[in-house]
Amino acid sequence: MITLRTMWRSPRAGRMLSEDNDDQVSSKGIKPPTRNYEDWVRKGYMLATVAIILSICVLSGFFLQHSHGLNLDNKLATVAYIPYLDLVRSETLVPELNPSSAMSQSDTVDKKIVIQQELQQPGGRSSSSPPGCDAQSARLRIFMYDLAAEFHYGMISEFKSSKGGIWPRNVSAIPPYPGGLYQQHSPEYWLTSDLLTSTMSDRSAPCVAFRVDRWEDADLIFVPFFASLSYNKYGKPGEQQVKAVDRNEVLQVKLVKFLKKQAAWRASGGSDHVIVIHHPNSMQMMREELRKAMFVVADFGRYGKEVANIQKDVVAPYKHVIPAFEQDTNSFEVRTMLLFFQGAIVRKEGGVIRQQLHEMLKNEHGVHFVTGNTGSEGFRTATGGMRFSKFCLNLAGDTPSSNRLFDSIVSHCVPVVISDDIELPYEDFLDYTDFCVFINSSDALKPGFVINLLRSIDSREWTRMWKKLQQVDRHFQYQHPALPDDAVNMVWKAIARKIPAIKFALHRHRRYSRSRSS
Repeated sequence: MITLRTMWRSPRAGRMLSEDNDDQVSSKGIKPPTRNYEDWVRKGYMLATVAIILSICVLSGFFLQHSHGLNLDNKLATVAYIPYLDLVRSETLVPELNPSSAMSQSDTVDKKIVIQQELQQPGGRSSSSPPGCDAQSARLRIFMYDLAAEFHYGMISEFKSSKGGIWPRNVSAIPPYPGGLYQQHSPEYWLTSDLLTSTMSDRSAPCVAFRVDRWEDADLIFVPFFASLSYNKYGKPGEQQVKAVDRNEVLQVKLVKFLKKQAAWRASGGSDHVIVIHHPNSMQMMREELRKAMFVVADFGRYGKEVANIQKDVVAPYKHVIPAFEQDTNSFEVRTMLLFFQGAIVRKEGGVIRQQLHEMLKNEHGVHFVTGNTGSEGFRTATGGMRFSKFCLNLAGDTPSSNRLFDSIVSHCVPVVISDDIELPYEDFLDYTDFCVFINSSDALKPGFVINLLRSIDSREWTRMWKKLQQVDRHFQYQHPALPDDAVNMVWKAIARKIPAIKFALHRHRRYSRSRSS
């Protein structure tokens, strides 16, 4: 460097001296001397040498950097990274998995999983990607039982098992959850898939729960039973009459027998176990046997208080079946419909209020209150109706909650909730009054109350709620791989907040362990 610096400065010093001499000689009227040709040649060589050296340094740095980040066996074209990078760049960009998407749920899930796998190669993670997952960074350490495939993915026809026959062969082999209305009770699938892939090296998806190998090292024990899918596939009325054996009940009995043999269950009485029973009829036969466990439910409409309650259990959102409104510019003026409802009007149990309100509201100006269907045409009209309505009516039906609330949220149609016994997901974290209107049933049945209340909400107040919906809608969207603060991570966080109560129950359970063992 010293030699190079001397060589670099010498011509310049000579040039400066020559220029000074030129001025001096010219001032005396003497013709300046001719420049030395060899100096110019030397200067040219030096400049060329420096340029070559700098070019080599730049190119060497470029290839050195990319040699660590590129995998020569990478089968994913560079352009295929673009959708994933767009997804992780902002928490508000959440992909859709819904039956009416141009891309099927299977294609969308597979594409996202393949992209995640490729990005997990050394150096492959984008600088904007969320942090990965390990036992130290995760909020929850979870032990998950290796239940036989018949309890989970084996219920899905596309499932292809690993050599051991329990789990999918690899991440790309995780089968898509069945479509249509089955999806609305699918938290069991998203939580299991998230936990199953939590141990992948350099996982690019955010992590709240991490799977550990020993139950003694875990905060909680997860039971990967797809109870809602079991009910929908095996246990619905009508199918039982045709089949000699109720497969749904058989699985429940087998599960309880398995759990009661486990050391982890015996050590806690089940109080540190998590079981997803999101469909209101799921696990119905054996709930009483498992009542000490933490349940992940849709609501508490069909449970005894000693079996399920808000103190020990977690409410998870339904998976919306209407596509999320990603680029919503439908302001107060654009949404010309005041109030929208499309669905079953005649319901049993708590759904009587639907018929009463239908009679009161059906002829009001700006109100769409009709019976809907669950076919493709029903999805299409409901999607358009919610996106062009200011308010969406959410009424109690057979149970206090319904999927309609979450369709409203992702459509940014301000929910009007009339369901006195409803419990809402992560309400200890979210204040639903920021983006929902709540009306108790007794007021709702007063003539003119609902319509007058909604008409009194001006553009400024409605716009505030509309903007809030756009901020929180990501909390109600399930996907795999998970995204920051989506439904998967929010449910795990809600579970984590129950740990102090679980430890309290666990410590009480252990009081007389010596007496029980004697």
